[in-house]
Amino acid sequence: MKTDMDIKADVTGELMWDPAVNQANIGIGVKDGIVTLSGTVDTYMQKHAVERAARRVGGVRGIAVDLEVRLAPGHSRSDAEIAQAAVHALRWHSLVPQDAVKVEVEDGWMTLSGEVDWAYQSSSAEHAVRPIIGVKGVQNDIRLRQRVNATELRQQLGAAFSRHAVREARDIGIEVDSGVVTLRGTVDSLAEHDAAVGTARAARGVTSVVDRLHVAPA
Repeated sequence: MKTDMDIKADVTGELMWDPAVNQANIGIGVKDGIVTLSGTVDTYMQKHAVERAARRVGGVRGIAVDLEVRLAPGHSRSDAEIAQAAVHALRWHSLVPQDAVKVEVEDGWMTLSGEVDWAYQSSSAEHAVRPIIGVKGVQNDIRLRQRVNATELRQQLGAAFSRHAVREARDIGIEVDSGVVTLRGTVDSLAEHDAAVGTARAARGVTSVVDRLHVAPA
């Protein structure tokens, strides 16, 4: 079983290994398998990369992100410039429906809104705007159109978990209420947790996922 010191060492090594991350101003704390990331990063994209790197480490049961985006010199942009760049990025992304997503920017913080048919279209919109220079954060308020049969969706999710090799699929409880899926149970790793939640979010008709999964100690 990994100790907190082992996990901290592994997270530190993973951040150093990832070329998208500048670890110089990042602090790492670990308690009971929960990793806290603090400090500053130069871009919002790097903040996302730091969290993604930490999630790859075995033994991590959860992550608290307390990173502040302090724009690097030359990266400052007006809200109007950021919004215009975001509109162009969305317009040129083949997985984002034309004119379905609206953009608002205030002090570098971007809010995406609108309505789409699939979860991947919402996540694709968010992915498209993350790398834009000047962005300090992104709030995704894009809604999914609701069209779901609860029984069919529950069966489809159970089958999808098995296909995607989620090892503890039998122990994951699935509840469906008007497009809202609640997952309960215990999984072996954060990667398995993310796989289960990602599978549920990708299903047709799912408007949101309530995560009640727990990661067992490594």
